[in-house]
Amino acid sequence: MAAVQEMARLQRLLFEVEREFIRTAPTLIYRVGEPELKYLLCQHVWESAGHARFLRERGRELTGFGGGDEVRDSIRAIFHEAVMPADATVALAGFYTVLKPALLGAYRHYLRVTDPLADWPSKKLVEEWILDEERHAREIAPFLTTGGGGLSPDISGPKAPPTAPTSEPTIPAWSAHLAAALAAHGGWLGESPPIPLPAGFEWEHTQRTYAHPPTCNRGKYPTCSSVFGHDPAETPIVRSWLTDPQTDARVIRLMVCVWLMMELDAVDYLATVFYDTPHAPFDLHHDLARHLWDESRHSAFGYRQLPKLGVDLMTLEHSLDLYNILVRMAPHERYAMMTMEFEAGSFPTKAHVMDRVRELDDFEADTLLAFDRNDEQNHVRYGHHWLPRIMALFGETRPVDEFVRATQAKFKEVAARHGGRTPHSLPPATRLTGEKILRLVRS
Repeated sequence: MAAVQEMARLQRLLFEVEREFIRTAPTLIYRVGEPELKYLLCQHVWESAGHARFLRERGRELTGFGGGDEVRDSIRAIFHEAVMPADATVALAGFYTVLKPALLGAYRHYLRVTDPLADWPSKKLVEEWILDEERHAREIAPFLTTGGGGLSPDISGPKAPPTAPTSEPTIPAWSAHLAAALAAHGGWLGESPPIPLPAGFEWEHTQRTYAHPPTCNRGKYPTCSSVFGHDPAETPIVRSWLTDPQTDARVIRLMVCVWLMMELDAVDYLATVFYDTPHAPFDLHHDLARHLWDESRHSAFGYRQLPKLGVDLMTLEHSLDLYNILVRMAPHERYAMMTMEFEAGSFPTKAHVMDRVRELDDFEADTLLAFDRNDEQNHVRYGHHWLPRIMALFGETRPVDEFVRATQAKFKEVAARHGGRTPHSLPPATRLTGEKILRLVRS
């Protein structure tokens, strides 16, 4: 059984690398500003969750894969290190010019050393994931510039809290730093002779603790506290208009596209939960990854529809309140608010909105809203299933209903202190408002 056990050992290592990528790569999402890059990162995290799931399923068919979902310290240390740069451009480069290429190399190594007939099930899976990894490299390339080893300035996010070092490493220096850490490990599979760490090498994650930035990044786009309001001269989504039967259905369609695009809020704050739950079961992170990818797709619905409907995206301010408030709450509280409050509470209004948009005979809009509604129902199911487990990770022993009520009250308290602090980037004459949406559909 030695041959089986050796391949099971390699599969276990591959599972742990994918698992840890899923946990740490989301730290990039709220730190980069370009929406298309956020969407792409969410897609990559979800696809990696699929890789890890099938590796675990196949591995459990082989003697020696082992039980449990934990990641060994030697692998976790490298990913801990990868999140540490305060500059999102530097961190992104580390993940995509060092760690992901090494994973692609590890998959190729697996194909070289396995028997193509005896291990045919694993071989076919790995062949597919090699194609995924090669595609990931192509997809990320537009966000990595060739000139000087830098990245597009639009993706650079807010800096880390004051615990970060005062001098930020350059992209080449940081990539070399991560490459040295990985070389000392002998590659992800130990497929290369380990190279001792260079003199003076210091692990950044042992010197300080990573912390989520106090606000998320939206790159070049204007920002505000919230896109929801009651004054059509101030915000693009006028709450009373959404449910007023006299509101033009075309206005409803535009406002709901803004609402969908602003699910980027959910993308940013949900992305913080992965890193904060290192010992969660893999299945929880798998479903979080699906949830994250769903929210990114919903945001993309609006992001790509609004220009078709005549909206200049540079006139639409991005709301920051939810991230700014929730990042100051505990991970299980963030998850409770998202699933048990925001999503569960949205169904009546969204059902009404779907009925109104259906009046327009707009097949594309109907389809997008139907999938949004279906996904949100699944997310609430996730919440009912996983909230007790996340609560347990943080020692919360109250009944779920009692905890949710207490968390709703805490959210109001935190919102009073930290909400409404982001001023409008644009004056009313420039930014998209309900009044402008009304004029747009009448023009």
